[in-house]
Amino acid sequence: MMAATKNLLERLASWPQEDVKKLDEVAREIEAQRTGVYHATAEELKALDEAERSGVASEAEVEAAFRTFRKA
Repeated sequence: MMAATKNLLERLASWPQEDVKKLDEVAREIEAQRTGVYHATAEELKALDEAERSGVASEAEVEAAFRTFRKA
């Protein structure tokens, strides 16, 4: 690991939670690109479930979103 990256990780503890969340999102996207596997967050899965129950998204649209998570 590069020294600059190690230094950044050490400073992370002092960051506001909102900034740590943003970094986590970016890191997850990079990991998904590298591995071809995207793991939806609990928040994302909850939003899909709510959309399915609300009728905002059709069953086909919700299924398409889940297929994206399964393949990525």
